Amino acid sequence: MDPRFSGQDVLCCDLCGTPVPPMYCDFCLVKLCKACVGEHLSDLSKEHKVVPFKQKKTTPKYPKCQTHVEKSCELHCKKCDVPVCLFCLSSNTHKGHNLLNLLEENKSKQEIIEKDLHELLNSVCPKYEEILAEIQIEKADLEKHYEKLTTAVTNQGEDMHKEINIFVHKKKSEICEMKSKHLTALNEQENDIRVITADLKQCIDDLKKILDTNDVSLVSEYKSKNALFRSLPPKVNVSLPTFSPHHINTEQLHQIIGSLSELSITTEKYGYTRKSSEAEYCPPVKPLLDEPVLLTTIDTGYLLHSVSCLRDEEIWTCGDDNIMKLYNPKGKLLKSIKTKSGNAPRDIAVTMSGYLVYTDPELRTVNIMKKKQVQKVIRLQGWIPLYVCSTSSDDLLVTMNRDDNQQSKVVRYLGCTEKQTIQFDSNGKPLYSSVYSKYISENRNLDICVADVGAYAVVVVNQVGKFLFRYTGHPFTSEESFNPVGITTDSQSQILTADCYNNCIHILDQDGQFLRYIDNCDLQFPWGLCVDTRDNVFVAEYYNGKVKKIKY
Repeated sequence: MDPRFSGQDVLCCDLCGTPVPPMYCDFCLVKLCKACVGEHLSDLSKEHKVVPFKQKKTTPKYPKCQTHVEKSCELHCKKCDVPVCLFCLSSNTHKGHNLLNLLEENKSKQEIIEKDLHELLNSVCPKYEEILAEIQIEKADLEKHYEKLTTAVTNQGEDMHKEINIFVHKKKSEICEMKSKHLTALNEQENDIRVITADLKQCIDDLKKILDTNDVSLVSEYKSKNALFRSLPPKVNVSLPTFSPHHINTEQLHQIIGSLSELSITTEKYGYTRKSSEAEYCPPVKPLLDEPVLLTTIDTGYLLHSVSCLRDEEIWTCGDDNIMKLYNPKGKLLKSIKTKSGNAPRDIAVTMSGYLVYTDPELRTVNIMKKKQVQKVIRLQGWIPLYVCSTSSDDLLVTMNRDDNQQSKVVRYLGCTEKQTIQFDSNGKPLYSSVYSKYISENRNLDICVADVGAYAVVVVNQVGKFLFRYTGHPFTSEESFNPVGITTDSQSQILTADCYNNCIHILDQDGQFLRYIDNCDLQFPWGLCVDTRDNVFVAEYYNGKVKKIKY
């Protein structure tokens, strides 16, 4: 069959578009009608060979010689691996070399190409298509598998809820039974007392009658019952039952609920295997140094409140004026930003996304710096925002006081949306004092740590706001009380808080146990704190306006 008619679309002349062109240029690889042959051959910048369409690609197209550009190469030098023309032979450049006929060489290579094409079409390509089909099947099964996992975890949770409800119901029944026994004992005692009291009143009435009569026989027959009444009935003593809730051990709870195996993805290629896992990263244990070391001191030149790490190599600071400043470790000022209102910020923080956040108590706002523009994120009514930190989930935790300084609380925000309020313990008592500073930080284990200077304590609650512990200082040689201000946490979930009047930093473990002081490095009124990814602490000294970087 004529190839010009075999395709789905009729072939046309590449120059004018005439259907079914009868001619073909073997050198230029273009289809030609008879009318366009002359025009095509008139292009003298190229070599042409026009043949009938059925004889296309029958004329070998030899490569041009690199040395003699006007000549075609019909030979191939095996040693030099280059095409060779007849002029190259006369120059003795390839004398003694093994010269092959280029057409014969190409013929053998064409056989290799045909074999490669056959392998790709009949072996390799079907394998890739098979792999793609398997991936589609896996993707279809993926949803079902993870739905089963979710259902299994949900069912386990419901089963545990049932068991807990049964336990709680049992304890409530025991409490009701004890209450009933207690009430029965009191009722029995009350009845006995009422009987004796009735006899006592009757005795009193009889004595009054005797005294009002002149009947001598009644007086002579009288026998005193006072000794009987004087002996009071025994008191029923009850030891009231109490309930002692055990501390919920999260690790044990996880073990009871069950474990979820890691997602392990393995790729294999040419005998090489790489395995990646989504297991949670657990930082290596870093022992405390025998003595903290002062690494760097940066003099900012103004009274400092807060310091926050943008990256390991850059820190933001704020103080008593309306300018927030960015420094590198050598103390070079990189950037200055004024607050939008002109008021001094109370506190600053850097989000996980690298944006600067600051609180403006005068305007009752929390603001964020994005694309060189200050944007208001939160505006409060009736409450004054004080201190802020960014969490691992990029939420904001804000400490705030009520206008009348009668209450304080911590509020979690996602953007401008309030997600959580932490204010009271399980007994309804305030967790925080109602006045003064309350710096805040989130621990690696998601605990919320507040340095409450008004309570002279560090107050720590868990992620859901349940009270965990209160740290009120460690025996100190100074007569000054514990005054925690700035607070931060490190990769070990250790808590660091600045004790401004005692010129030191307390380091606690995640359970609130005192580990050590940082009381060297000539600290002068330490105030704001932050920790970089290498667990170096930056200390903002309030009065002298210096930031000290300390390795501990």
